[in-house]
Amino acid sequence: MAEPGKWSDLTRRVVSAVILIAIGAALAVSSGIALWSGVALFMALTFWELARMTGWKGRPHVQTPFGRSRPIALALIAGFSLFAALGMPQFAIPVLLIPIAAGLPGAVPKDRVTYAIFGLAIMAVGYELVHLRQEYGLPFILWLMGVVFLSDILGYFAGRMIGGPKFWPAVSPKKTWSGTVAGWIGAFFFGVLLWLTGAAEAPVILLSPIVAFAGQLGDIAESWLKRRAGVKDSSNLIPGHGGFMDRFDAVSGAVLAVMLLSWLLRLPQVGL
Repeated sequence: MAEPGKWSDLTRRVVSAVILIAIGAALAVSSGIALWSGVALFMALTFWELARMTGWKGRPHVQTPFGRSRPIALALIAGFSLFAALGMPQFAIPVLLIPIAAGLPGAVPKDRVTYAIFGLAIMAVGYELVHLRQEYGLPFILWLMGVVFLSDILGYFAGRMIGGPKFWPAVSPKKTWSGTVAGWIGAFFFGVLLWLTGAAEAPVILLSPIVAFAGQLGDIAESWLKRRAGVKDSSNLIPGHGGFMDRFDAVSGAVLAVMLLSWLLRLPQVGL
């Protein structure tokens, strides 16, 4: 007999997946200014969530030049900075650092390093998403998203059907080793399928499970941030389903991994 509540969040995850796919598809098929604007808006909302979790929400003793509106101000700075960096790639690094410098003094002292690290990650993810779309094309983005979604879906079902030891109970108590490994296996065979059908070069077979693992780490990193902030969700921007950071944490981890790998080796072509 199934455990009570074992599948209680299935509907929520399905709805969230539909939202993820819709937003991801809209960004993926965009190009030029539309793509820049969409990604900049998304990163601004994500930065707003980060700001609220690392210094301002519920902490009236912290005095900032913008008062309670500071998270909104930081979101605007982050969005415009990302848009500007995309338009001036030669100055990308200093421009992407602007929202970090703007928000760091106002963060609660114990959260300043956290704010800086996650803030840098958010800006890097936004910039790299656009770069990957422009340099490697839509099929590459679809492969990246496909690996993350497939890993998440297989991990969910395997974790609940098989169960077993937890992957990292202190940070993410629901994740199991069975679900984690299932995600890797699914990503591996997804890469095999792409290679066998001629849709991608052979290295995608090994790269897919690496990207899946990076996505899982992104999910865990965001879970750690929420535990540190003492909140269940990053925000309520998606009614009933949390915030944008909750829904795109795995994608962010995957994008960062691909960015790092691109510095070390040539990324495989997808959509030959």
